[in-house]
Amino acid sequence: MTHPTQALFSRPARYLLVVLVVVAALLPLLHLVFPPGHTLHISGYTLALVGKFMCYALAALALDLVWGYTGILSLGHALFFALGAYAHGMYLMRAIGRDGVYGSALPDFMVFLDWQELPWFWAFTDSFWYCMVLVVLVPGVLAFVFGYFAFRSRIKGVYFSIITQALAYACMLLFFRNDTGFGGNNGFTDFRRILGHDITAPGTRAVMFLVTLALLVGALCLCRWLVASRLGRVLQGVRDAEPRLMFIGYDPLWFKLFVWTLSAVLCGIAGALYVPQVGIINPSEMSPANSIEMVIWVAVGGRGTLIGAILGAFTVNGLKSWFTAAFPDLWLFALGMLFILVTLFMPKGMLGLRLPRRRASPTALREKQALEEAA
Repeated sequence: MTHPTQALFSRPARYLLVVLVVVAALLPLLHLVFPPGHTLHISGYTLALVGKFMCYALAALALDLVWGYTGILSLGHALFFALGAYAHGMYLMRAIGRDGVYGSALPDFMVFLDWQELPWFWAFTDSFWYCMVLVVLVPGVLAFVFGYFAFRSRIKGVYFSIITQALAYACMLLFFRNDTGFGGNNGFTDFRRILGHDITAPGTRAVMFLVTLALLVGALCLCRWLVASRLGRVLQGVRDAEPRLMFIGYDPLWFKLFVWTLSAVLCGIAGALYVPQVGIINPSEMSPANSIEMVIWVAVGGRGTLIGAILGAFTVNGLKSWFTAAFPDLWLFALGMLFILVTLFMPKGMLGLRLPRRRASPTALREKQALEEAA
């Protein structure tokens, strides 16, 4: 009898996942143990770059959950990513203390703009755990409220995608304003400490890397368990035949709202992990272009596969790092061409080239037959 946890992934996928996790976990060890100049030394830049890619992979995983398995195409997921980043960034700005340029207890941008005191929504942001709650609540509550009214109004397809893009763009314009209390177009930067530790210290970078890796693997297992459950089959029913699902007694509203909110929370967590490793967050992270890039990550890797979303995020961002260094003015053209080629010649993405179609379990076949007979 197969153990429930083993059913989450096929045997080759499990082996591949274990190998990749072990290799990734070795990177911070090589960074700490071997001195700079040694053949096996991993630089802080490389460690931060791979950590950033893992944050992007977590965001792509969240998008694949709603687009690949539920058929909800969002063009505004960068908003949830940025909101989680801003929530953590508020703590990091408060952690600077009086070590800023102006030697004030207020963040430097507030002193520059002649603010006399912290705005009310900055209260308690000197607490790390309070800001971690904000990382989950802010994108989660916004997604829940927005999703409730959108899904209740039966907005779907391209209309839903356009509305999500408009929401992200409106929030980006709001955060660009200096009087909103979020640093305007410069955003948050010049972080010094996290939980009392130097944020640029090798040990701190290694811990942040391992935390990011652990949360990425945990999110992958959670999403895989979700889509392999009965709830996951209902979500795929929403994607493939929502009218038939309603006919046999299901209300798609709450299923779509659940997965939409969960996806936003995962994106917020990805943004929170991104900020201390990159060292800056500004409103440009909310731009519609960033949301479209997330869609391309999922499409390139393989929509509706989860692992493909992670693969696509690493592949596209790896190409971006190389391409912007070699041909900085041509990256957007290359990205557009990549998306066109994948759409035309690899509709199932990179993972679809080698991923065999898994046979459905007898239980899943019986449930599918029962649904068809009931319809």
